[in-house]
Amino acid sequence: MMLSAVLRRTAPAPRLFLGLIKSPSLQSRGGAYNRSVITGDRGEPQRLRTAAWVRPGASSVLFPGRGAATGGRRGERTEIPYLTAASSGRGPSPEETLPGQDSWNGVPNKAGLGMWALAMALVVQCYNKNPSNKDAALMEAARANNVQEVRRLLSEGADVNARHKLGWTALMVAAISHNESVVQVLLAAGADPNLGDDFSSVYKTANEQGVHSLEDGRQDCASWRITNQWTSALEFRRWLGVPVGVLVTREDDFNNRLNHRASFKGCTALHYAVLADDYSIVKELLGGGANPLQRNEMGHTPLDYAREGEVMKLLKTSETKYMEKQRKREAEERRRFPLEQRLKEHIIGQESAIATVGAAIRRKENGWYDEEHPLVFLFLGSSGIGKTELAKQTAKYMHKDAKKGFIRLDMSEFQERHEVAKFIGSPPGYIGHEEGGQLTKKLKQCPNAVVLFDEVDKAHPDVLTIMLQLFDEGRLTDGKGKTIDCKDAIFIMTSNVASDEIAQHALQLRQEALEMSRNRIAENLGDVQISDKITISKNFKENVIRPILKAHFRRDEFLGRINEIVYFLPFCHSELIQLVNKELNFWAKRAKQRHNITLLWDREVADVLVDGYNVHYGARSIKHEVERRVVNQLAAAYEQDLLPGGCTLRITVEDSDKQLLKSPELPSPQAEKRPPTLRLEIIDKDSKTHKLDIQAPLHPEKVCYTI
Repeated sequence: MMLSAVLRRTAPAPRLFLGLIKSPSLQSRGGAYNRSVITGDRGEPQRLRTAAWVRPGASSVLFPGRGAATGGRRGERTEIPYLTAASSGRGPSPEETLPGQDSWNGVPNKAGLGMWALAMALVVQCYNKNPSNKDAALMEAARANNVQEVRRLLSEGADVNARHKLGWTALMVAAISHNESVVQVLLAAGADPNLGDDFSSVYKTANEQGVHSLEDGRQDCASWRITNQWTSALEFRRWLGVPVGVLVTREDDFNNRLNHRASFKGCTALHYAVLADDYSIVKELLGGGANPLQRNEMGHTPLDYAREGEVMKLLKTSETKYMEKQRKREAEERRRFPLEQRLKEHIIGQESAIATVGAAIRRKENGWYDEEHPLVFLFLGSSGIGKTELAKQTAKYMHKDAKKGFIRLDMSEFQERHEVAKFIGSPPGYIGHEEGGQLTKKLKQCPNAVVLFDEVDKAHPDVLTIMLQLFDEGRLTDGKGKTIDCKDAIFIMTSNVASDEIAQHALQLRQEALEMSRNRIAENLGDVQISDKITISKNFKENVIRPILKAHFRRDEFLGRINEIVYFLPFCHSELIQLVNKELNFWAKRAKQRHNITLLWDREVADVLVDGYNVHYGARSIKHEVERRVVNQLAAAYEQDLLPGGCTLRITVEDSDKQLLKSPELPSPQAEKRPPTLRLEIIDKDSKTHKLDIQAPLHPEKVCYTI
């Protein structure tokens, strides 16, 4: 009965075994002996480690593959029948004597009973040969070059791109282990050769995982011999579920010839194949789509690790071919999907600004630019109008890794003269000298990044002085005296200087264009189309904007290094409608995800919310208006339990207020004072609607305080 119960639940076997080992009764009878254990000819996996706890002078217990047990000194085999009985599902007979007792009919020795329970747990584990984790078994098979086992596990649904708990994949294991046949099978099964290893160094990974870097702090005197190989008792602890150090795991499960102090984060299977100096595997990986230009966290490509010989020649040839294919692929993608079209998917309006930035970047991508000077932009306009968002989307277009490819510095943090040290790093002898500057440290990692200097008008003039050499020759000297070359970088500055003048001028131009269109319509010209597109004249730029910029920055040489000054104009009515619908769609998606509520709205709702637009705050004013007039009602209705799960809500404008949207010729004073009201309605299953009776919370201005 006991054995059948254990067979049904095989997972707790290691814990049962560990409990037996730690039991005081068993430890008081004996300890671990430095005995060697050999198995039968079945060839159990190396991860299975066995041991025996016996009294001093007694025979150690051994477990062959079939469930029989042998014991004694090395070279001797003594069969113990009670283990055979345990494997067959029965307990020892009265005639069978357990170690640690004189007779089964007498009072059994506690150590002997513990040994019998120990035997059952180990036999169950021996029969449970296949691990429950197919992904871990796949990595073990890839390391052991067991092609048939790899194919079997893949056919049973093992993930070919699964990662070890410390970060590597089966393809990386096969590449570093010189297992070409396994590499072929994994690539044919869809393994991604460009996945990077998440394992850094031993000590850093141990710190991230929260485990010890070496062992668990204790020394082992025991060792066992499994499948004719010597191994440490630390492997036995791993089988028991006791935490094992990162170093031992890395050496046993991956490779024991790598420097445990070096960082391997970001290394691909091709990196490891080059480190192993295996020409055939390198060729297989390149044929399977491996990127020879991919860099690890240290910024090294596989070629940087290659030795002189065939591998290096193959990598150089592959890099040249890959660069040519990549250039053609990117050119074709730009033709089919231009930068301007991508930017318009994320930015509403600002067509002139998008066209200016897109044209400059197109020159850079196709080689029609000055390689000795970086691209420098100055974005001018009101707050919340898309300046920062355009910089972010440009970085996403230029770099796949947006975290490294986009560097943002808030220049409001550099208002004092001494804060220049944060920009390029402290000079030698000062605190923080080894840390480096915020800009220089990030430019070292990605010299061709998109750098955003947000609100540059708030920075100290000494910071602008440092930018002179940065914008002119594309180089910057840090606090340590090292020069950083960043000629391929794109520098974007944003500023609110002259934002009021730009906004007023744009509104005036829109009003003039609207009146001109109305006049032409009155003249019965059929081909007249009302357009919101306007262009700021060169006269306005030179006579109004440039004097303001010169008065603020006080340096002509600084303004002269700017390639393009991009103007961001206030939103027109059609663009404001798009902003309102975008914000409502955001909250409709949030309501569906969090509360399973479907949110709809009438067309008049957007016209009402547009009235909350403020030229000085841009799209943020629309966001705040939607939160005040729509989201507040949703939150109050949800708090008052008026919104059942799975319901459908519709935002409407009250009938009495819709007349205000028609803009009568002579509106009454009462009508002007009364703003349109938004209401929430629930749509029933039969398409009937009823308004929600939401009790408005007490307004702070109406609260009376008693003194």
